[in-house]
Amino acid sequence: MQYALVDNVRREAFPGGKGTCPTCGSGMVAKCGPRVLHHWAHFGRRNCDPWWENETQWHRDWKNLFPEECREISHVAPNGEIHRADIKTPTGITVEVQHSAMTDAERISRETFYGNLVWVIDGRAFRHNFDIYHVLPDPSSDVAQDVVWSKAQRHMNGANAGIFFRWSEFLLERPDAAKADVKFGYIHSIREIEDEVQCTYRGHHQFDWVRPRRTWLDAACPVYIDFGTDFLVKLETYDESGLACIRYVAKRKFVHDVMVETQAHTIATRFYPLPPSGTTDSV
Repeated sequence: MQYALVDNVRREAFPGGKGTCPTCGSGMVAKCGPRVLHHWAHFGRRNCDPWWENETQWHRDWKNLFPEECREISHVAPNGEIHRADIKTPTGITVEVQHSAMTDAERISRETFYGNLVWVIDGRAFRHNFDIYHVLPDPSSDVAQDVVWSKAQRHMNGANAGIFFRWSEFLLERPDAAKADVKFGYIHSIREIEDEVQCTYRGHHQFDWVRPRRTWLDAACPVYIDFGTDFLVKLETYDESGLACIRYVAKRKFVHDVMVETQAHTIATRFYPLPPSGTTDSV
């Protein structure tokens, strides 16, 4: 834990420090060795939060992107269940930053418990299994409405470069067909619509996740993957065809939107100028 109560004041760990847990009131001791991330640990017990995991520098760096009053916010359910959110914003959004693997059962439990939740996943361990391919037009754009993309996959060079079918052509044979029904037809290249795609680009790309951590593909709450760059990768469904895609979202925009939006699903959905870096002015 980053914080404990020392004389009823939240403080970060310091050498020789002793305090109490803000959640359960148990005694805590500071761990400040030369090779360990400075943190607080419970005396004689693992942790009062069963969803606890060892905090890495990656965790700490993410929490430090937010004001101190937003970090490690405790929640107690009516049945006495205790959990400590990594980040809880004044607008009511909970951010859970997750480094280790997670079961479906635990993910579902957290999503149910917090409700208005967004996940940030440490993707550095599986980056070599996560391939990002050609750009996609904004799914709400005119050019996207008649296009059904062939699914990109590792070693599928054509689809990875961008090939698609036209829904209108498929309807000539099956007038009642939905976009999700289009599986074949005349093959078109992205080069045919390259200018329109570039003009309407909003960060969407095809991708292929080899040996995926499937629980994140099934998540009910938004999932953003951090590969260690200035951009997060958000998992999305592109359109009614059901195509899985990703969208690049600037980390700075994510942090800003989490603090001003009221719903996790509206993060990075509106486009407006951000305040200069280092300021807190609203936009």
